[in-house]
Amino acid sequence: MNWLSDYKSDYLKSDLAAGITVAVLLIPQGMAYALIAGLPPLYGLYAALVPQIVYAFLGTSRQLAVGPVAMDSLLVAAGLGALSIVNPSQYIQMAILLALLMGALQLILGLLRMGFIVSFLSKPVIKGFTAAAAIIIGLSQLKHLLGISITQSNKIQEFIASVLQNQTTVHLPTLVLGLGSILLLIGLKKWTPKVPSGILAVALGILGVYFGKLDQMGVAVVGEIPSGLPSFTLPRTDWETIRTLFPIALTIALVAYMEAVSVAKAIQEKHKNYEINPNQELIALGASNVIGSLFQSYPTTGGFSRTAVNDQAGAKTGVSALVSALIVAIILSFFTHWFFYLPKAVLGAIIIVAVVNLIDFKYTSRLFKSRKDEFGVLLLTFMLTLFVGITQGILFGIIFSLLLLVYRTSKPHYAFLGRIGTTNYFKNIKRFPEEVIDRKDLIILRFDAQLFFGNIEFFKELVLNAIEENKDQVKGFVINARAINYIDSTATEQLVELIKKLQKKEIHVMMVGAIGPARDLIIKSKLIKVLGKENLFITSGDATDSFDGICKKTPLQKKLSGQSNLKV
Repeated sequence: MNWLSDYKSDYLKSDLAAGITVAVLLIPQGMAYALIAGLPPLYGLYAALVPQIVYAFLGTSRQLAVGPVAMDSLLVAAGLGALSIVNPSQYIQMAILLALLMGALQLILGLLRMGFIVSFLSKPVIKGFTAAAAIIIGLSQLKHLLGISITQSNKIQEFIASVLQNQTTVHLPTLVLGLGSILLLIGLKKWTPKVPSGILAVALGILGVYFGKLDQMGVAVVGEIPSGLPSFTLPRTDWETIRTLFPIALTIALVAYMEAVSVAKAIQEKHKNYEINPNQELIALGASNVIGSLFQSYPTTGGFSRTAVNDQAGAKTGVSALVSALIVAIILSFFTHWFFYLPKAVLGAIIIVAVVNLIDFKYTSRLFKSRKDEFGVLLLTFMLTLFVGITQGILFGIIFSLLLLVYRTSKPHYAFLGRIGTTNYFKNIKRFPEEVIDRKDLIILRFDAQLFFGNIEFFKELVLNAIEENKDQVKGFVINARAINYIDSTATEQLVELIKKLQKKEIHVMMVGAIGPARDLIIKSKLIKVLGKENLFITSGDATDSFDGICKKTPLQKKLSGQSNLKV
C-alpha cells in the first residue's frame, strides 16, 4: 500500500484511462476464459471482480492486472476434468474450492518466505509447457468455432481421435462468424492496436446474432446471465475433496505465481519508483484467491496481455485495478442482459487469438542453436504436456531441468592452467596453447564448481589421469580453488585420501585462491592437517614461485591465504 501515501492528483487521469481500457479487455476475456475452465461465462466476471481489488492493496506491482487467465483456466479444466464430475453445480463448487486451496497454499508459501521457489521453474520448462498449453487451449475452442460437439481432452492424441470419429457436420454460420471474428481481431491488432478489438468483436457478434436471427439458425449463444454481484458464500469442503484437489491446487499455485511474477518483473523494469517483492507477491496473490473464492471466484493470477495493456494505457498505481473492478461490478449489476446474444464462437475466437502469442518461436529457435541441452528440456516438456497431461508435463519438466543441473554439477567445467611467459597470468592450456608454458613437473587444475558427493569421483579421476600422463615427471600439483565455494563432508574425506595418496608419491600438493567460505571449511576440517597451512596460496603465481624455490611467502601472503573467521 506504499502507493497510497505518495499518490498524486496527476495520477488519477492516467489510472482512470488505464482502468477503463483494461475493463473493456477484461469483460470479454473473462467470459471466454471461464469457458476454457468449463464454467459458465458469469464466473469469468466474478473472477474479474474481487481478486483484483484485493491485489490492488496487497501487491507490490503497480501495473499487474489480476483476474482470470487462459493458463489457469486450462489447468482448472484439466484437473477437474480428470475427476469425472457429472453434476454442473458440483463442478462449479469444486472450481471455487480450488481457488481457496491454491490461495491458501500461496499465502503459506509467502509467509514462509518461499518466493525463491519460482526459480525451480526454468524458462525452457515454462516455454515448453506454455506452448503446449496454448495448442490445447486453442484446440479446445474448435467446438465453439465449428459448431460441433467434440469430446474434450487435454491429451492431443485423444482429441484428434475424437475429431476423426465425430460424424457431426460443421455448422456453416458458426464457422463464418468465428473465422470472421478471428480476422477482425488480428486485423485490428495489426492496423489499429489502440481500438479495443475484443469488445468490438463482442459487440458486432451480439448485433449480428440479434438482427440476423442467427441463434434461430443454430448459432450457440451465451444465453441468460444472472444479474447482481456475487454473494458471500463459504465453499463446501471435506477432507476427501481437499486431498483429491491438493495436487491440482499446488500445480496451479506455482504456475500462477510464476506467471504473475514474471510479467510483474518485466513491467517493473520500465518503472524505477518501486520494487517487486516475491514473498509479498505470494501473499497478495494468495489473499486475492482466498477472498475471491468467498465471492464465487475460480483461480486467478496476473495476466500477460492485460498487464501490458494496463501499462501502455498509463497505469500509475492500483487505482487502475479498482476502476476496472468498478466497471465489472456495474456490468454485473445492471447490464448482464446485454450478453444474452453473445455467440460462443466469438469468445472462442478471442481465446484462439490470445493464446497464439503464448508460443515463442524466437526463443525456441535461439535455444536450438545455442543450448541443445536446454532445448531438449523444452521439447520434452512440450511433448509430455501435449501427449501425457498438463500437470505431468510441468512436473516432469521441472524434474528434467533439475536432472540437467545435477548432470552439469557432476561434470562441471575445468581447465589445466599454464603461465603466460614471465607474467603472473595463468590461462587454460587448451585455449592458449602457444602462449602458455606447459610444464610437465607442475600441474595446475582449476575446478569450476563446488566439490560435493556428486562430483568428487570426477575430480579425483581428473587429478589421477593428469598425473598418470606424466607420472615420472610430476613433482607438484596445484588445486586452483577460486571457483570452489563449498566442500561437503564426503568430498572432504575423499580429498584427504587423494592428497595422502599424492604425497606418498612425493608429489607436493598446494591449493590456491580458496575463497572465504571454502577456506573456513578447509581450516576447520582435517584437510588442513594433511595439506598444511603453508601450502595455501593466494594465486597460482605465488604457488609456482614457492614450488620453484624463487621466493617464500611474505607475512601478508601468509595472513591472507590462511585467514578464517573460525576459531580453531
